[in-house]
Amino acid sequence: MSPPASPPPPPPDADTRHKRERRKEARPGELLDAALDLFVEKGFAATRVEEVAARAGVSKGTLFLYFPSKVDLFKAVVREAISGRFDEWKAEMDSFPGDTGELVRECMLRWWERIGNTRASGITKLVMSEAGSFPEIAAFYTQEVIEPGNVLVRTILERGVKRGEVRDIDIDSACHSIIAPMIFLTMWKHSLGPCCAVQPTLDPRAFILAQADILTHGLLKPSTRTHST
Repeated sequence: MSPPASPPPPPPDADTRHKRERRKEARPGELLDAALDLFVEKGFAATRVEEVAARAGVSKGTLFLYFPSKVDLFKAVVREAISGRFDEWKAEMDSFPGDTGELVRECMLRWWERIGNTRASGITKLVMSEAGSFPEIAAFYTQEVIEPGNVLVRTILERGVKRGEVRDIDIDSACHSIIAPMIFLTMWKHSLGPCCAVQPTLDPRAFILAQADILTHGLLKPSTRTHST
């Protein structure tokens, strides 16, 4: 006579189910956070999806459920950390009450606070370093970050022209002039910045204020020039 069958295990209680559901919902964010760390630390080529999964505490198979490839993972990181915020920034710039000089300065400072002074700024250095080897990620970054960034800065300058604050200038070149100091700060932060013995310490906020002051004195008509504080 066979022994009686063991009773089935009891179903998980509500708290256990909720914990599992919360864990599942958190996984994409945890994977993106781990991927951002590793991409910035090691670069795109040297980062392996196994490392990302391990740092996030999941299996490689789980990672592929959310992101089919390393390129898809990289794109999701860029959207989460940088390009997904452009609508928010545009709304802030559109509603800004100050003059063009103040708006240029505020735009540069906000970029530093939200991107430049965070881990996400390492993505810019990664793309610049590895664009030749990975044209797909370079094209994606251009479409998702560089082009919207240029549009945002162009909108600021065109606003100044319409308000009679900005003189007749080559707006495309002026956009590059505003963005270039931000790129310099990014490269400094992820190269010589940590090596204080190599060069004097740079105060990013003071640098931005000086650049904004120099730029706006060149952009604005004499009667509308403002001074950085």
